[in-house]
Amino acid sequence: MKLNIQNMDLTAFTTALDRCKGQVWIVSEEGDKINLKSKLSQLVGISNIIKGATLTDVDIICEFKEDELILIDFLMYG
Repeated sequence: MKLNIQNMDLTAFTTALDRCKGQVWIVSEEGDKINLKSKLSQLVGISNIIKGATLTDVDIICEFKEDELILIDFLMYG
């Protein structure tokens, strides 16, 4: 699934990630892979976004199919 985080409610997104049972990764176009279930990765990512970094058109990979449904629901309805 593709993700564009511009103007995203990051608190709600991390809450949706916490609801996921398995691992969730964000994968950049260059192939970099970051575990979004890691609180350290979340903090580093959010701090970089606050500093002005943006991510667009990255892939989200979920370990379990039901976790994809959680994130799709978040993306569609907030």
